[in-house]
Amino acid sequence: MKIEVLGTGCPKCITTEKNVRVAVNELGIEAEICKVTDINEIMEYDVMLTPAIVIDGVVKASGKVPSVAQIKSLIAK
Repeated sequence: MKIEVLGTGCPKCITTEKNVRVAVNELGIEAEICKVTDINEIMEYDVMLTPAIVIDGVVKASGKVPSVAQIKSLIAK
């Protein structure tokens, strides 16, 4: 599983990345977690608001900081 956190490095994006790492750890799964900060790469996903979470190439959340529980739910889907 590949999880990308899209964001330019703002505090919300940093918190989202931390929450993703906690969720993956709590679920006990293996996942490649990448931080995407390049605005051109972010725009390729048609994301207008960051932070955003992309799981296996599909945008699952954008424009807010999801909780660890919400991220776990997104991963499970």
